[in-house]
Amino acid sequence: MARGFTQKRGDVWYAYWRDASGKQHGKAVSPRKKEAEKYLDTVQASVHAGTFREIEDVTFEEFARRWLEDYATVSVKASTLRTYSGRVQGQLRRAFGSMKLSQIGAAEVQHFLADLTRQGVSPSTVSAYLVLLRNMLNHAVAWGNLAQNPASAIKGPKVPHTEMDCLTPDEVRAFLAACDDEHRPLFATAIMTGMRLGELLALQWSDINWHAGTIRVRRSLFEGRFVDPKTPKSVRVIGMSDRLAAILLEHKVTAPYSPLDLVFSTPEGTPLDPSNLRDRVFAPTLRRAGLRKVRIHDLRHTFASLLINQNENLKYVQKQLGHSSITTTVDRYGHLMPDAHRGANERLDATLFGDAEKTLANKMLTNDSE
Repeated sequence: MARGFTQKRGDVWYAYWRDASGKQHGKAVSPRKKEAEKYLDTVQASVHAGTFREIEDVTFEEFARRWLEDYATVSVKASTLRTYSGRVQGQLRRAFGSMKLSQIGAAEVQHFLADLTRQGVSPSTVSAYLVLLRNMLNHAVAWGNLAQNPASAIKGPKVPHTEMDCLTPDEVRAFLAACDDEHRPLFATAIMTGMRLGELLALQWSDINWHAGTIRVRRSLFEGRFVDPKTPKSVRVIGMSDRLAAILLEHKVTAPYSPLDLVFSTPEGTPLDPSNLRDRVFAPTLRRAGLRKVRIHDLRHTFASLLINQNENLKYVQKQLGHSSITTTVDRYGHLMPDAHRGANERLDATLFGDAEKTLANKMLTNDSE
């Protein structure tokens, strides 16, 4: 098989090669010679392996529309689809809409990220755009619209670590004391189970097993509709303490009837509105309790911090929170465990050398201080 070649025409480098039948192909690849050579190597390898097929070059806008309709609509949650659609129709369309996919190289992707940063977009959101674009272009490769993904080697910006806010036990008691009777059971459940707000608002009485002392989390509320939880691991059975069971039993006596069997509902038995709950109930309760401003989601962090501070097993914490892996739990809450390793070095000495080593160390420290 004859070796292909690259050639510059104007400001663009082209790749030329022959397929298995001898037919010659040419393609504009990039303003950079190295990218054209890399593309040529990839396509020639596919010709040699017998997997080559001619690339269907389409605009980013055409591909993005098909990606949203054929992949995202059927593969991601409604809330994620809404985010993807907004980003695709907004910043990504403005940056790449009329460009052919083959014209999008690593430099164009890097320029897009830099432009977002210049607009004041946060590093975490810039990183999210990169993840989305990389995902989309991976599908473009799989669907035969690209030979390689120009975003695969691009690194996102460093995202500064932000400390989460958690209420202390004293603050929890002050907060619950400041709650009105109607909403105290909801916030107590949030603090004592770590459930997400959408999961709380979708909770049904049939999800509570009074005999076993458990609560089954199997759906979430999103924009007034009941949807699957965030991830498959989010479908879980969590523990319910005796105190929480008593709170919920008392609440069941006074709660409005809900044809949807909701544990927490409006007086008409319909789902509560999350925005109203945050702005008209949660925030005023914090002020009455004399507490700083935190988010409702920080009640979930509070639950995790309480478990960790009482030395519960991290695997148990992971399962209660519904994290997809224990790595997520450690990354998110590992900083809350500084005391867990206190005395580790002393215990290592004792394991290796016994009490004799401790006596020797104390003697040396005494001598140094004299």
